[in-house]
Amino acid sequence: MEKNKVRITIGGASYTIITDDEPEYVEELAALIDSEIKNVSASSPSLSYSQCAILVALDQADACKKATAGADNLRAQIKDYLEDSARARMEVDVARREIERLNREISNLRSKIAQSKQ
Repeated sequence: MEKNKVRITIGGASYTIITDDEPEYVEELAALIDSEIKNVSASSPSLSYSQCAILVALDQADACKKATAGADNLRAQIKDYLEDSARARMEVDVARREIERLNREISNLRSKIAQSKQ
C-alpha cells in the first residue's frame, strides 16, 4: 500500500505524518483533536496545553476502549446468533425428515386400509 505524507496542525504546531490512510482522514482526525483540545482549554483555562492534550488523549483512549469492548460484545452476540441459527436449521432438517417419514407411513397405512376394504 502506498504511504501518504500528510501535514497537519494541532494547537498551532505542524506535524508531518506518514500513513497508509487517506490524507483527508488524517486531516479530519487532526481537526477533531485540535478542536477537543481547544474545548478543554476553553472550559479550564488554568490548564496548560500539555494537560489539555493529556485529558483529550485519556478521553479518546476511553472511547476507543469502550468501542472495542462494544464491538467484542457484538461479535460474541453475532456468533451466538449464528450458532442458534445453525442449530435451528439442523432441527428443521430433522423435522422435515420426520414429516416425510410420517407421510410415507400414512400413505402406506391408507394403502393397507384400501386393500383391506376390497
